[in-house]
Amino acid sequence: MKNHFLVFIVLFGLIACAPKPAVTVQPVTQTAFPVATEEAIVELNARPFPQHVEYAPNSILPSHRTQQQLDDDVRAFYDYWKSEYIVEAGSNADGVLMYRVAFGKSEEAYARTVSEGQGYGMMIVPIMAGHDPDAQAIFDGLYAFVREHPSEIDARLMDWNVPDPEGNASAFDGDADIALGLLLADVQWGSAGRVNYKAEAENMIGGILESTIGPDSHLPMLGDWVDPYGGDFDQYMPRSSDFMLVNFRAYGKATGDAVWNDVILQSQNVMTTMQTNYSPNTGLLPDFIVIKEQTPQPAQPYFLENSTDGSYNYNAGRDPWRIGLDALLHDDAVSREIAQKISQWIETSAGGDPANIRSGYELDGTPLPNSDYFTTFFVSPLGVAATTDSSQQEWLNAVYDSVYDRHQDYYEDSVNLLCLLAMSGNYWSP
Repeated sequence: MKNHFLVFIVLFGLIACAPKPAVTVQPVTQTAFPVATEEAIVELNARPFPQHVEYAPNSILPSHRTQQQLDDDVRAFYDYWKSEYIVEAGSNADGVLMYRVAFGKSEEAYARTVSEGQGYGMMIVPIMAGHDPDAQAIFDGLYAFVREHPSEIDARLMDWNVPDPEGNASAFDGDADIALGLLLADVQWGSAGRVNYKAEAENMIGGILESTIGPDSHLPMLGDWVDPYGGDFDQYMPRSSDFMLVNFRAYGKATGDAVWNDVILQSQNVMTTMQTNYSPNTGLLPDFIVIKEQTPQPAQPYFLENSTDGSYNYNAGRDPWRIGLDALLHDDAVSREIAQKISQWIETSAGGDPANIRSGYELDGTPLPNSDYFTTFFVSPLGVAATTDSSQQEWLNAVYDSVYDRHQDYYEDSVNLLCLLAMSGNYWSP
């Protein structure tokens, strides 16, 4: 069973994490969303956009644009993102109109959805409630689609790839963000309506803990297809972008289970050890990590996806956002130190110009082959890291200017929007 799922997980990695080529956009019929009244928005949304969250002390926002401009930037990007990637997906047996997040703009990609994207959508949409009158209906439809496509290993989790001709299993990051989205929805709308968001979140968090957190390592595994004590893949082989500390804190708060505190601690220990031993000058983390004899090290080439599995590439590029967000929202000193190490190095390496940020690096800062192009995917997460450091104001301003109105494809645009929410002061945690 494990080898069966390995084949399609590898194929997914090669597709989802490869640099995105230019695509031909196919004309599609725009989704017609249900309409809510302005009165309903005021009544239903407990934390309507914009929120202007008070981040940790010494955090910064872009200083060259007003708060109104920052909010409007996010509104404009969200409206674009919604029109491009939110797709009607029929109705379930209860008559609920389902929605999914399209995997891209090309005809082939537009027909697919991965759990990663569904998770991005389920975090974005409840935060944008108050701007978007359709937010709750869309969120409920996104979650209905999740439930329509369960993993065949742990049905509390989602099939990572829809449609999937090779069978189905889960991917950690998608489920982790879906569960966080349910907790956001519980705060935004309460759980007394059609969907008990809190109960659904607790059920999914239980599946994540039992099927995708190492029972001994307390580290995230790649998915429910991994045998914790297996041969090719086990509980000591995490993906660095799965160290989703904000999510873990929310799970602990929602469930009262102290195990999530240790998941945070073990994740931070791996990251700080990697920085000390393999990237003391850059702070960069590899896409995948293998822990042997209690010592983390970069994965070997073709560990799971390609020759750069031990490099800072299209998985680890999300790390500065995930880690920096924990410093912003929870004032965690360890997360701040990890994020700032990367942020301070990249500002110097790029000479203060985000246009010089390469699309992938070896851990020592050497650019990867064929990385001489700009993409918001690698730049906007570094902006989130910069918000944790008051000495990087001009750098943050430059990063923000380079990404806030630049459109690319599903992966880049979704990560960029999440980072814009953080850089504008509008990202909040349940």
